Amino acid sequence: MAQAQKEFSVVGKRIPRIDGYERVTGQAQYTGDIQLPGMLYARVLRSSVPHAKIVSIDTSKADKLPGVKAVVHHQNAQIPWSSGGHTHRRFIFNNPVRYVGDAVAAVAATDRHIAEEALALIEVKYEKLPHVLDPNDALKPDAPKIGPDGNLSVGKGAFSAPIEEAWGNLESGFKEAERVFEDTYITKHVNNAQLERRVTVAKWDAGKLTVYASTQGVSNARTDIAKDFGLPLSRVRVVCKYMGGGFGNKNQAQDYDYMTAVLAKVCGQPVKLEFTREDDYIGMHGRWSSEQHYKIGVKKDGTITAVSLDAVTNMGAYRKQSGNLSGTDFYNIPNFKKSIKPVHTNTVVAANYRAPAYPQSVFGFASFLDQIAFELGVNPLDMFTRNRAQKYKTKIPFTSNHVEECIVEGAKRIAWSEKWHQPGASAGAKKHGIGMALGGYPFRPGLGAATIRVNSDGTAHVLVGVTDIGTGAKTTMAIIAAEALGIALNQIQLTNGDTDVTPYSVGESGSRTTPFTGPAVIAAAEDVRRQIFALAAGQLKVKPDELDLRNGEVFVKANPSQKIPLSRAVARAGELIGRATTNQSFKDMEGKSFAAHFAEVEVDTWTGHVKITRYVAAHDSGTIINPLAAESQIKGGVVQGIGMAFSEELLIDRLTAIPVNPNYRDAKVPTHLETPEVEVLFIEHYDSYGPFGGKVVGEPPITAAVATVANAIFNATGRRFKELPITPDKIVRAVRV
Repeated sequence: MAQAQKEFSVVGKRIPRIDGYERVTGQAQYTGDIQLPGMLYARVLRSSVPHAKIVSIDTSKADKLPGVKAVVHHQNAQIPWSSGGHTHRRFIFNNPVRYVGDAVAAVAATDRHIAEEALALIEVKYEKLPHVLDPNDALKPDAPKIGPDGNLSVGKGAFSAPIEEAWGNLESGFKEAERVFEDTYITKHVNNAQLERRVTVAKWDAGKLTVYASTQGVSNARTDIAKDFGLPLSRVRVVCKYMGGGFGNKNQAQDYDYMTAVLAKVCGQPVKLEFTREDDYIGMHGRWSSEQHYKIGVKKDGTITAVSLDAVTNMGAYRKQSGNLSGTDFYNIPNFKKSIKPVHTNTVVAANYRAPAYPQSVFGFASFLDQIAFELGVNPLDMFTRNRAQKYKTKIPFTSNHVEECIVEGAKRIAWSEKWHQPGASAGAKKHGIGMALGGYPFRPGLGAATIRVNSDGTAHVLVGVTDIGTGAKTTMAIIAAEALGIALNQIQLTNGDTDVTPYSVGESGSRTTPFTGPAVIAAAEDVRRQIFALAAGQLKVKPDELDLRNGEVFVKANPSQKIPLSRAVARAGELIGRATTNQSFKDMEGKSFAAHFAEVEVDTWTGHVKITRYVAAHDSGTIINPLAAESQIKGGVVQGIGMAFSEELLIDRLTAIPVNPNYRDAKVPTHLETPEVEVLFIEHYDSYGPFGGKVVGEPPITAAVATVANAIFNATGRRFKELPITPDKIVRAVRV
């Protein structure tokens, strides 16, 4: 049951980042800024062929190059990378190599230019093997085997295959339907395209490894490194104070962290390894592509009776993540079945990218619902409203659910009832269109930890393991601490991202920071408040439970004028420390943030250019802890979705299997010139299960954006585009036939 929004002192205010000054003045030290005495520089040699056994690696010429300190490869550095592949064992250097870009060797030298020159001197002899690029071809019996168990990516638990899920009775659901529709939608591999390239610095001191990483999770990076290097956790330190974005592919430890650690150990000197932009695109993963075949049964009014989904997802050469598709999550589907086959091909690896399983499958499902609405003569707004999710999998209640209000308020803001028209009905060469889609992301609580030290002057020091990956996580944790303690935000000091100093954090991915670490910060604040009240009770001559703390003052609840400064309460103890580890869970409930997005477009039918003239994003994310940061999150997610809809695709040459556009310019990542101003509406309702009523914000905005734009283009042109990206040439061909 939803609660009314509550009044807060700090939460809900538009607050600039607490480290904003350091960031904009250049004082913030990102991993790339780390400089250590005697530091060497590393570069990586990558496979030029898609599938081959390495017969020999001759490094003799590279070894003799002045300035080269070490060359490592599979013959002298057989280090496993356990989180790099969950279905067949992966190493930092693999033999055979399985795609163009697979790491073959790494060089450490006195400067990066020498390291790059040394790469060209390494002679690698390959015994080429047959390769396969298309996931459907990879499933054929005579396809080349990429993994030891074949190309269907079968692992354990979350990495099993096929991925299957069902409820209700599909057969009876289709019998109940008055119309049954079938169609296929296709999405492509796109890269995370974060601004900060991957970089790491490693050093060894008396057997202890310190890694200055560009990571979304210092704790899980430390765990990975310790496991794969056979070290106790106490001998591994991971530090990441500032990070420049990752969007899912900087979580955990990465192979470049391992390469740097190996080189540093061999050389006995610190080593820095920074990827080139091409390394970023082919050496790391992007979003998995998909081919989704839907069968949907509906009543004549558009009510869904049954949905089946059969799909293939392309995971590339290794399976780092599930390959699932979850675009049906936001709808009431009484009878459902899906079977998804994650497949290996000799292409760049696919894994987490912001809301990993959602934007591509929301595109497929929401586009098809929009098409069905057209076939039935139903307004899409009615179609989406009628079929909105009311319970998870039709049975389990949500902790809160205000998707209908998102639909209503978003439609009102964009003036849907006045502007919607029949698809293709607008006159002239430049055609107007309007479209919508639903999205969101799971809101799950879990393991979090925090420490708060209250100093004798009444200020507080908050220690959390989180890495701020552009989301304002540090500021969010400081806001939560200030609210929970009852002191001003400017009295909070926050330390983060250092496993030798800060407590555990699950990692900043999956929109887990606020629901996982936030409750721990609140619990640590409650712990220290109990200590404060115990000390102040004697001074105020009342019982501890009669006291409260607000605005840095401890006061008697029944008589607020009877008070003392927080500093006076703490002074006798010197300092007070509150600690908490929390691991909350929902019982018989499901958490989810919801969104309804709306776009208005103008399509030039002569050039194929699409201009988004207006974009409205209405979000149900519970209490918004910091609206300033949250609005930026929504806008950034929408922009990424627009890039996926219009232009982004990693192109692979069909003959050589070489990626042909692994860079910002050729991958056509959108700039400010291609993106609209996004109007953000927060439908705020207190969620009883979230910290101060908050749910999740980071992942949801990208989920609905692709389908929203695609549906608006259909409304403008009357032509349905079922394969991404929707480029100008495709539009011209479709409308000029």
